Amino acid sequence: MSGREASRTGSATPDDPNSLEVVPGIERQKLEGWVPPLASPEELRAALEEAFDYRGDVLITRKDGSKVEGYIFDRRNGSNLTDSYVRVLPKEGGSKTSISYADIASLAFTGRDMAAGKSWEAWVRQYWEKKAAGEENISLQPEKLE
Repeated sequence: MSGREASRTGSATPDDPNSLEVVPGIERQKLEGWVPPLASPEELRAALEEAFDYRGDVLITRKDGSKVEGYIFDRRNGSNLTDSYVRVLPKEGGSKTSISYADIASLAFTGRDMAAGKSWEAWVRQYWEKKAAGEENISLQPEKLE
């Protein structure tokens, strides 16, 4: 039951915010540096789904030996590998590139995941560590982008 549903049924009280949150958080694995095995079409599709959710650059090596490094911003799942595509913003700039799943020989998670460690819990933990150290007027700022 979501918080909205709970408020309609009256089972959650505004005095207990924890009763409104019933969905567990997602534990994310560290993907930076990972080179997944792509032995089967299922492994390729699963790895490309991970790459789509990844917030860093990936290196795609095509079967013809050419390489494209960049950010995967879109994917189209077709009925087979030939009809499925990923769309990449190349790291060096230039136009968007579409690559068929059938043309992919290997995939490597090369760039830093910009969202790693950026959870609400990490922010709150950092805040309380600063407060426990006696700091005042605590202002937590986001990291500078590279």
